Amino acid sequence: MMLATTTVENVDQFLKIFSTRGLEKRKKHGSRSSIVFRDPNQPDRLWALFDWTPEGWQSFVSDPDVPPILKEAGHKSKPQAAELCGNYSA
Repeated sequence: MMLATTTVENVDQFLKIFSTRGLEKRKKHGSRSSIVFRDPNQPDRLWALFDWTPEGWQSFVSDPDVPPILKEAGHKSKPQAAELCGNYSA
């Protein structure tokens, strides 16, 4: 599992691309699923929880086909993976 954040121009446009073109590209790089959250304190910031390996993420962000998809989705900033600080059973 991994968590990533980004800022977007329009949430609806982002979700449209994230759930179509972005989904297909993520699948090609090994992502198994994702859940998207909107930050309650910053309306243009989204958080996505992925069932994805760090290696798959790196492959995705290195893919030359990804920047045009991010642009179409309306990213205002480059997606950033959050640092894992701990893993607990409950």
